[in-house]
Amino acid sequence: MALIETTHNRRSFLKVSALAGGGMMLGFNWLAGLDLAALDDVPESWFEPNGYVRIGADGRVTILSPNPEFGQNVKTSMPMIVAEELDVDWKQVVVEQAPFNSTLYARQFTGGSQGIRRGWQGLRTAGATARQMLRQAAAQAWRVPVDEVTTKEGVLYHRSSGRSAGYGAMASAAATIPVPEAVELKEVKHFTIIGTSQKNVDGPEIVTGQPLFTMDERWEGTLVAMIAHPAAFGMKLKAVDDTAARSMPGIKDIFTFKTFEDGYERNFFDTNTFPELVAVVGNTTWEVMNAKRALRFEWEPAADRTEVVGGFGRTQTVHIPAGRESTADHTARMAEMAAKPGTVVRRDGDPEAAFARAAKIVERTYTAPFLAHNPMEPICCFAHVTNDKAELAGPVQAPEFIEQTLSARLGLPLEKIDITLTRMGGGFGRRAYSHYLVEAAVISRRMKAPVKLMYTREDDMTFGIYRPTYHATYRAALDADNNLIAFHVKAGGIPESPLHADRFPAGAVDNYLAEEWSVNSNITIGAFRAPRSNFIAGVEQAFLDEVAEAMGKDPIAFRLELLNRAKTRPVGERNDYDADRFAGVLELVREKSGWDKGAAPGVHRGVSAYFCHNSYAAHVLDVTVQNGAPVIQRVCCALDCGIVVNPDAAMNMAEGAIVDGVGNAMYGSMTFENGVPAHTNFDTYRTIRHSEAPKAIDVHFVKNEIDPTGLGEPPFPPIFGALANALYRATGKRVPVQPFAPQLQLRA
Repeated sequence: MALIETTHNRRSFLKVSALAGGGMMLGFNWLAGLDLAALDDVPESWFEPNGYVRIGADGRVTILSPNPEFGQNVKTSMPMIVAEELDVDWKQVVVEQAPFNSTLYARQFTGGSQGIRRGWQGLRTAGATARQMLRQAAAQAWRVPVDEVTTKEGVLYHRSSGRSAGYGAMASAAATIPVPEAVELKEVKHFTIIGTSQKNVDGPEIVTGQPLFTMDERWEGTLVAMIAHPAAFGMKLKAVDDTAARSMPGIKDIFTFKTFEDGYERNFFDTNTFPELVAVVGNTTWEVMNAKRALRFEWEPAADRTEVVGGFGRTQTVHIPAGRESTADHTARMAEMAAKPGTVVRRDGDPEAAFARAAKIVERTYTAPFLAHNPMEPICCFAHVTNDKAELAGPVQAPEFIEQTLSARLGLPLEKIDITLTRMGGGFGRRAYSHYLVEAAVISRRMKAPVKLMYTREDDMTFGIYRPTYHATYRAALDADNNLIAFHVKAGGIPESPLHADRFPAGAVDNYLAEEWSVNSNITIGAFRAPRSNFIAGVEQAFLDEVAEAMGKDPIAFRLELLNRAKTRPVGERNDYDADRFAGVLELVREKSGWDKGAAPGVHRGVSAYFCHNSYAAHVLDVTVQNGAPVIQRVCCALDCGIVVNPDAAMNMAEGAIVDGVGNAMYGSMTFENGVPAHTNFDTYRTIRHSEAPKAIDVHFVKNEIDPTGLGEPPFPPIFGALANALYRATGKRVPVQPFAPQLQLRA
């Protein structure tokens, strides 16, 4: 068992209090259980309770789940961790969404596949502490040594005397006991809740249509608002004629406003595509939509500008150029940049000399377009702002950041801003950029009334904050014996590079060169599920297959050879992956997919594996060709994300990532003509359809006792490569340009 301290410098991460009517409340800090010995001066605020476990006199346990929920299941999985160490019957657990509170909650943020990983130790420590205090209370009541008191499913036992009591019976007494300075955590082999499949705690409410989402909110006296933005990137509002719209039924006001004040230093998630917007406010959604259609706009070119962006401990100046950009221009500019020397990010050995003496060079260039996030739930939020308080509700991935933005924009202190976290109907990174809360707040203050801000699908799809467009060229040098002697990647994009220079196969090749470049743009981007990895993983894995073919090697065997080299004789010191764990998912997927037995007649297979967000994923995808079109028959997935808290939820996450990845790889594309997005809704922005999803997906987890790592994003990036490799075997044609479907001339 691990012994975990609950104090640091004699200050406790956990505080206990009695509940009115009986019972106990344990307030704990999410840093509980961390080793802070290396820190000389820890702020007092770090020790304030920011999570709660309530044990009522009836034995019911209530656990607050702080992280925003949009389907990744943290609202179920995080409480499971507490309940495991508390040793309570899961049926007696009630889970509540904790309110947003940036003072109390550490990293109350959903993104980066970090929720379970960062909360693991603190949540376990909280549960173990509550259990120990209940044992001490029972030991005092029964006058027996605490070591003789055991627990099971929310009941305390003293076996030799035959006495027992439910947690509720001892909770009030436990509230009077000092918090222990250290507690023991369970051994993994003794887990009874972690590692079992538990249903989503919101499941009954979701399937019965109970109010959980922003659209379900009902505020007294609420007006409906919509916004209008320029029709093209690189343009701004010059004038608006609202004569006809103002006279329409139900319309209260139409006005222009700025989301942020001039000179505002925005944070990382304050992406502001169009600084000035038009608001239409009225009684109902239908009335406001009709009035918005009646507006007549005059646009003018926007000047180039620079913005200072802060966040995550650094500040950078971002240049936003003028002009109206087109996809054809992007393609030409990326090709131009790729032909020039890039910024060298990593160099091992002498790659130039190795390429000069190569007997064979394998080379391939890959590109991918901008992508729209398109979460299924349209953007909607509420705001009620008065002179001394702001109340908001909406789907927000990064509430701590938007709270700071609201404070700056409204001139209100943080304690005067209240944000209700509603369940999100999808996110994929889009809802980290919650400018819409600022827009709603500004409109509400102007109207002196609560406001429900609604985006149409067209508003969201044309507003920006896309996945960037990318370009990468890979080269591999082989000697006369077909040995890999050098590897070179040059990658870039608009407006960022996708390169992760220290990831595989870095560290496995003697002569390795990684270069990058980027091109500024006024088309705004944002984090998209597994940022940067969602492109670079697929193209890297497609290229490794091509190299393996040139070498005459099996694709999985080739990757395992490289990983063995990285393990036994690593090149460089900055390799950010564990070669053993990486090899482990490849070996598992080889076994579970039946790779070595070969595919059935007419079935074409592709493999891919990748490391990101602290976890490892590998896929084998089987495709057949029917009536000239590829049909994905099966995807076998192997994952190493450490200990799996909730297997069914974890499998659901992987299945969703695979379907999402297939859809984006085959069909996803946002193009532009003279600054105008070519797609405004799902009638032209192609997404995957039910009939196009894999017919079967089986997910397998590497079993180990490593603390949990990321899961929301890791299964997503490698599916692009597995699909590309399978399509090559099915068609004999490499597909280096995304989306794949247009190149294959598939039917719509």
